[in-house]
Amino acid sequence: MFDIGFSEIVVIGVVALVVIGPERLPKTARTLGHLFGRLQRYVSEVKADINREMELDELRKLQREMQGAAREFQQSVTTAASDVQAGIRNVERELNQVGTASDSATPATATGGTPPSGAAPGSASAFRYSRWPPSRSGGWPRSYGRPARRAAGTYRRRRSACG
Repeated sequence: MFDIGFSEIVVIGVVALVVIGPERLPKTARTLGHLFGRLQRYVSEVKADINREMELDELRKLQREMQGAAREFQQSVTTAASDVQAGIRNVERELNQVGTASDSATPATATGGTPPSGAAPGSASAFRYSRWPPSRSGGWPRSYGRPARRAAGTYRRRRSACG
């Protein structure tokens, strides 16, 4: 803090001894030591507060940058998801158009399927049973049978990575 050498401290001590006297010099030195310690602690607290504020400003700036990057990423993901959904809708629409065109053009019996009992040859239910693979909404028709299932207790146990 101050550039004071040993010789200057000795001169200050001799002058203080002459001016204050030998009786009050230890008490005065102790008081000055306490005051100097308080001053050092106060200066170090101020330095620490300034450093904390600087770090806090840097963190706030970093937080703003991260929030901006997160917003940009979210917008890009949202845009990509909407593009994919639009593509799926277009494909569904085209498939529905092709499906309705083939429904009206060829009856179910012309595709090789047999209409279920009580269904008209050109009806939608007759077409449903003649398609392969079965649709998600209709499930497995009874004429195809159900997928094979394992018997109870015959499932394999998974091996864990630990052993």
